[in-house]
Amino acid sequence: MAALEDILALQAEVAQREKQLDSLKQRLAAALLAEQEPEPERLAAMSPLPPKPSLSRDEILRYSRQLVLPELGVQGQLRLATASVLIVGCGGLGCPLAQYLAAAGVGRLGLVDYDVVEVSNLARQVLHGEALAGHAKAFSAAASLRRLNSAVECVPYVQALTPATALDLVRRYDVVADCSDNVPTRYLVNDACVLAGRPLVSASALRFEGQITVYHYAGGPCYRCVFPQPPPAETVTNCADGGVLGVVTGVLGCLQALEVLKIAAGLGPSYSGSLLLFDALGGLFRCIRLRGRRLDCAACGERPTVTDLQDYEDFCGSSATDKCRSLQLLKPEERVSVTDYKRLLDSGAPHLLLDVRPQVEVDICRLPHALHIPLKHLERRDAESLKRLRDAIREVKRSTEEGAALPLYVICKLGNDSQKAVRILQSLAAAREVDSLTVQDVVGGLMAWAAKIDGTFPQY
Repeated sequence: MAALEDILALQAEVAQREKQLDSLKQRLAAALLAEQEPEPERLAAMSPLPPKPSLSRDEILRYSRQLVLPELGVQGQLRLATASVLIVGCGGLGCPLAQYLAAAGVGRLGLVDYDVVEVSNLARQVLHGEALAGHAKAFSAAASLRRLNSAVECVPYVQALTPATALDLVRRYDVVADCSDNVPTRYLVNDACVLAGRPLVSASALRFEGQITVYHYAGGPCYRCVFPQPPPAETVTNCADGGVLGVVTGVLGCLQALEVLKIAAGLGPSYSGSLLLFDALGGLFRCIRLRGRRLDCAACGERPTVTDLQDYEDFCGSSATDKCRSLQLLKPEERVSVTDYKRLLDSGAPHLLLDVRPQVEVDICRLPHALHIPLKHLERRDAESLKRLRDAIREVKRSTEEGAALPLYVICKLGNDSQKAVRILQSLAAAREVDSLTVQDVVGGLMAWAAKIDGTFPQY
């Protein structure tokens, strides 16, 4: 009996000490990061890395497995040591990319990211950890990379890439890797690379799919050659809206690192003028040829019209941020805030709340009084879904005044799909496919509800 009590006491003490150790580790990580954090706006003059005449004994040991590759060898490794790479975005793509570049011995890495580490990042952004939640991603990534390879110079830029800073920043580096998640930044990085004469290694990942190519290299096309005009903002989906499996960004980030290393070592890339498509569910890679460089391209053509960087948010009609893609499809009077909707809900006034998220998101969380009809069902005028909607409208209208239009509110995750749904519902009412309605969407959606109304409601 005494032995059992001793065991239980020791287990309790071990658990307490482990908790204390975890707390100390978090404090140490934060302290190390704070010590290494430079000024956010580090745009002072930067000297090119000096030529490296030879490898040290320690370097030969460290890089020995790649040194014995005939295609790389000592000369290739020396070129890597004097190469500099600008990484735009320290997220799902940028983390594995930077990790492998640092491990391979690239001399200088510039890390551009305006955002901070959040818990929702950790499933795919492998340079960051729980202890650094709330810290700038650029600083967090730089600290991790320095622990991996102290010989690599890591330069964090805690700022959004803007037309005012992009060209100066791109000119400081030999190769640029675009790891962003929004269309305005893609055009901005492309135009800066064309003006500065730098190759651009670009990748993207969404859901279970990804793609990678190299723009503006050895006479190949630039991003504008392939996409002269941006897509409509409402047709673009990012990871916050569509989701992504972390390992998919890892695969694409590693492929980006491979292309960057080949360019920096003088081997040349594989995907200049072609696009590699990756299907994770099918386990397939497919390569397609891109159209060649356009002579009439606005950026790299014979008579370019893009001679200065412009307002890319205005050009694309969307925000240059991957945190929350906020569309503006409706008039202010067609929208209602979560606080105003909560006030209406508490009043008991008859209305109908329509949740237009996909079923997979409704399975995560939902408001119990909401009717669920996915946006896709509304878009294709699904007969069964429209019948459910009509039945629900008639049920609620029984408690309203005769002939009055039923207030219908539409909600989604972030307030984007709900705006599209409002337009569809307005057209259905105009065509008399449903009873008369006054339709508004809830600004900010369920994530605004979680942030402003109900702190226990899950955020995802």
